[in-house]
Amino acid sequence: MKKTNLASVDVSSLSKRDTVISILIIGLLFFIFGFVSWVNAILIPYFKIACELNNFESYLVAFAFYISYFVMSVPSSYLLKSVGFKKGMMIGFWTMAVGAAIFVPAAFSRTYEIFLLGLFTLGSGLAILQTAANPYITVLGPKERAAQRISIMGICNKGAGILAPLLFAAVILRATDGDLFKQLPLMDEVAKNAALDELIRRVILPYSVVAAVLVGLGLFVRFSPLPEINTEEESEDVALANSGKTSIFQFPHLILGAFGIFLHVGTQVIAIDTIIGYAGSMDIHLLEAKAFPSYTLFVTICGYLLGIATIPRFISQATALKICTFLGAIFTLLIIYAKGNITLFGHTADVSIWFVVLLGFANSMVWAGIWPLALDGLGRFTKVGASLMIMGLCGNAIMPLFYGYYADLFDLRVAYWVLFPCYLYLIFYAVYGHKIRSWSFKTAKTI
Repeated sequence: MKKTNLASVDVSSLSKRDTVISILIIGLLFFIFGFVSWVNAILIPYFKIACELNNFESYLVAFAFYISYFVMSVPSSYLLKSVGFKKGMMIGFWTMAVGAAIFVPAAFSRTYEIFLLGLFTLGSGLAILQTAANPYITVLGPKERAAQRISIMGICNKGAGILAPLLFAAVILRATDGDLFKQLPLMDEVAKNAALDELIRRVILPYSVVAAVLVGLGLFVRFSPLPEINTEEESEDVALANSGKTSIFQFPHLILGAFGIFLHVGTQVIAIDTIIGYAGSMDIHLLEAKAFPSYTLFVTICGYLLGIATIPRFISQATALKICTFLGAIFTLLIIYAKGNITLFGHTADVSIWFVVLLGFANSMVWAGIWPLALDGLGRFTKVGASLMIMGLCGNAIMPLFYGYYADLFDLRVAYWVLFPCYLYLIFYAVYGHKIRSWSFKTAKTI
């Protein structure tokens, strides 16, 4: 693909004002990522009822949305090389707008497959935006403070995630829906279809509004003062180290990091998108259970704030990653083995559900820890390397299906075992994997 002549700037030449403005604009993007992504937490149980699905089928919501990252991440990197960050982001927003618009015919026909197409298209637009925004914020300042900047972006993302399920539930759910859900199995086929048609068509207005907003955001970013950052330049040391390299597959710490992202996002989406169903297994109805994803995202934000306050002043990015991955493994075991009802925040539930919530804290600094470690020293390979990292987001598509399969085969609690090997690998990457610079495994460079 032929490159367009783009007026890019070196990040070191940006003034403090330009840097702050750029961070604010990218923060807006991460807010949109969060709002569109985390609404899946309420869409999964909603579609399960309205489209009469089992657990495995309902988690195809996450699969259709996130498998697009696997399909689109590498094409996105070439798109960005061709048209630049700003035009690429505009195309990403407009692709998302098309995906939101597809929800309208899907709702009129109550066809789950068309909803999945809309979710795939939404995810494709997000893949373009993520491929642009993540390396952008990673290089937008000193690399030892990259985890801080990514944590700030995480607050924008998860803050939107707290609002999205609650706002979506407020728009599409009604106080009488609890009774409706109980009556559905008792209705005849005609009455049930009429009730389900009315239920699913409630998504038409909110997603029509979302489509219009996304078109406007695309125009905003295109004509914003966001600078085109040059990610192709290499320092003398990096250029020397990469002089004989022709492929991103010659960077083991990147490949291992991309697989770490695959597992991390899978654990994160399982913690958030399954918690409503897990609450339902404790006889907590949907109108009450809708608050649990917000609790998980809130403790994630607490983790981000702690990371911002402590990195790199008190601990390094790698140390924060080690702490969080170990906590993830511990909380997973407590989900499976801790038992007994407690009442907290007005909810009476098995104590294990609060360890699902606490996975939000354990996951908080994993993304922010892996990205700068995996992109370290890539130089001219940064954009393609970032696209490989974004490809790892398809873990959001694959891992919930494993959870759904085992939830149907055994039960919802036992299915959380799928998280444990994920955290074991993340511990490996935090302790040793990010240091590997050669596939020979003879030595590991100290970072």
